[in-house]
Amino acid sequence: MAFGVALRVWGSYACFTRPEMKVERVSYDVITPSACRGILEAIYWKPEIMWIIDKIHVLKPIKHTNIRRNELSGVVSTSNASTVMKGGDKELQTIIESERQQRASLVLKDVEYIIEAHFVLRKRNDDNTAKHKEMFERRAKKGQCYYQPYLGVREFSAFFEYVNPNENFQDSPLRGEINLGWMLYDIDFENNMETLFFEAKMKDGIIDLTKLSPDEVRR
Repeated sequence: MAFGVALRVWGSYACFTRPEMKVERVSYDVITPSACRGILEAIYWKPEIMWIIDKIHVLKPIKHTNIRRNELSGVVSTSNASTVMKGGDKELQTIIESERQQRASLVLKDVEYIIEAHFVLRKRNDDNTAKHKEMFERRAKKGQCYYQPYLGVREFSAFFEYVNPNENFQDSPLRGEINLGWMLYDIDFENNMETLFFEAKMKDGIIDLTKLSPDEVRR
């Protein structure tokens, strides 16, 4: 935990889609560890480090709302794109009118979180831990990012600010212990993109992942 960081993120809407919902989008009640990692990587990503989420603080009451969103049923074929890049003759376009689908979504409204996390080095002989932490802090304080972080889906932008991990955080209005059920933990990209799940429990608005044992993460 010597190289831990903290980040406050918020936004008007969020949708952390439950993978068991095949057609309509239904959001989890809170942000997932996978989405937290994505926000940190949007601010500072290096192949030498791996972000690990420690705690998630839910700073506002959980509120849902229903919206309708236009989505596309398909995307441009990667094989067609590869053919064109090699000088071949293929069509690279998407006709929105023929691909558009309107879907209902159950999303979160007016969300705010504090993400506590740390990073580990992928190479044992890497001694640049302090440099990585300083670069993340500098970028987060200046509002810099490689791309705009988002809250589950790209149209729901995430705003962020650096938080000193050594200071006391804002108290959550949520009290008591809430079992949020099985939640997406992360995706194992090195093992055929397997999805990992855990039973999320929130106590006084905090999901403490430091107490999560490897046996509690299911594939």
